Amino acid sequence: MKITHLDKKTGEMKLQMNTLDDLWHLERVLSPGDLAEARSMRTYKVGTKEEKKAVTVRIEIESIEFAKSQNRLRLLGKIIAGTPEEFIQLGRYHTIDVAEDTKLKIIKKWKGYQIKRLKEAEKESKRPKIRIIVLDDEKALTAVLRAFGVEYGPEFRCGGSKKDEKHEQKEKEFFGQLAAEIERHPERYIVAGPGFTKDNLKKFISQKNPNLIKQITFDSCSYAERSGVNELLNRGVIQKIMGEERFEREMKLIEELIVHIHKDDGHAAYGFKEVKEAAEACAIDKLLVLDEYLRTSEEAEDVVELADKNKADIVIFSSEGDAGMKLKGFGKIAALLRFKLR
Repeated sequence: MKITHLDKKTGEMKLQMNTLDDLWHLERVLSPGDLAEARSMRTYKVGTKEEKKAVTVRIEIESIEFAKSQNRLRLLGKIIAGTPEEFIQLGRYHTIDVAEDTKLKIIKKWKGYQIKRLKEAEKESKRPKIRIIVLDDEKALTAVLRAFGVEYGPEFRCGGSKKDEKHEQKEKEFFGQLAAEIERHPERYIVAGPGFTKDNLKKFISQKNPNLIKQITFDSCSYAERSGVNELLNRGVIQKIMGEERFEREMKLIEELIVHIHKDDGHAAYGFKEVKEAAEACAIDKLLVLDEYLRTSEEAEDVVELADKNKADIVIFSSEGDAGMKLKGFGKIAALLRFKLR
């Protein structure tokens, strides 16, 4: 994601979408009544025929749908402006399909935490999301998934065939190079390939550096080539791992909350009433709030905005994960506190 323009007075923000995660972040800050403007296709009648024309259209959003299966964010609403005017019918409904390469303008009354969330998403998009190694018994290809696409890195060679009497030694050297490459980077790795080489690498790393295994997800693909990386992308393996990482972060926070609740040490609050009191006392260190609750409750928005002004860390939980389900059981909103209130 890239924020190319922001005017807090008018509420106008121009955005460039880059990844599926960007669509997810944007969907979580939009509400009915917000205005969206983008290039789109509009059906136009010429006599008895219908033609599609490229237009710039502005709608007042009425419904928001994140169509994950199609990698689209659908914004439906009535047209309030657009160009060319001859192809625009004011008051008619139109859907803006926001994809991973869409440029659009959003006009709304922005909350501080919403702008902060999109700016954090912008920073995240500049960092490598995940690293990949596809390998077989002869070679390994490395790749980095970035916001703008896949960037391919160095290749490693085993240096000997299975018939070579020094094959076992050369294989260990090959695995040592790959382990060292993984150790150099803090990001999550996916290691995949045909056959058993990936399994042998897993055994090698487990023996040499057991902690490194926690950083790696092992999978299968048909080739140790760029086509193998594309296979992982097409199967949704990489997106699944990225989603799991987000859920893991949320789960750690919810487990920390539960520990404090069980200890009854005064460093946790949950449910709207308790969290509101903590926000008013500037006691919140981390505020945990369910995304659906935040979008549908003005009271929750007010508490989040107050906590944000008091420099609390706002963590918006996905309602789709296990951590989100647990947070729902705690009243959809909770907080880790800087100090005891009582």
